[in-house]
Amino acid sequence: MRILLVEDESAIADTVLYALRAEGYEAVHCLTGGEALREAARGAFDLAVLDVGLPDIGGFALCRELRRERDLPVIFLTAQNAEADRILGLEIGADDYVTKPFSPRELATRVRVVLRRLRPGGSEAAPATEEGFVHDAEGKRIRYRGQALDLTRYEYGLLAALLQRPGAVLSRAQLMDRVWGDALDSGDRTVDTHIKTLRAKLREVAADADPIRTHRGLGYSLDNA
Repeated sequence: MRILLVEDESAIADTVLYALRAEGYEAVHCLTGGEALREAARGAFDLAVLDVGLPDIGGFALCRELRRERDLPVIFLTAQNAEADRILGLEIGADDYVTKPFSPRELATRVRVVLRRLRPGGSEAAPATEEGFVHDAEGKRIRYRGQALDLTRYEYGLLAALLQRPGAVLSRAQLMDRVWGDALDSGDRTVDTHIKTLRAKLREVAADADPIRTHRGLGYSLDNA
């Protein structure tokens, strides 16, 4: 798998590259956001590791640009105790974040964990296990624990959006944009209402499970099970 590392400190980048390549990944290093965009235009990456404090394009802005064409998993590198950065990173859909200073081996492990959550072949398909969700994106059907779910248009769109990024926190604004983009009169409470009805339908299948997680002040995520 190809990993894009965007870090303006060469000494840090060298240790990270060594750890990633030791894990068997093809890692490409860029010093600036502009260079990263040019690399991404030349070939697809499976995951990006982005420093928040880049000299030209901020890490969050770079993340948005990289995700214009595809839903790329992202791990952010942030300064120690930068709580605001971590919260903002989660709000825009970060899969993980690592604070500096950090262990390159730990970062490589986090990369492996994020990639393991995603089914090989891209984010359009959700992980399928007997105990969890099976998403037929082409047929717009979702099964949960072996049972087909009877979903409305927006319930399906909401669950499909969460399934594209299992474990990642998606904000209400992100979910509104992905699911209700054509409904200009809808508000944030629409997301909460549909989460409630969606949870009820999932409980009808498995009363003991609640795979949708609420992250107060941030949004929602979905367990990969």
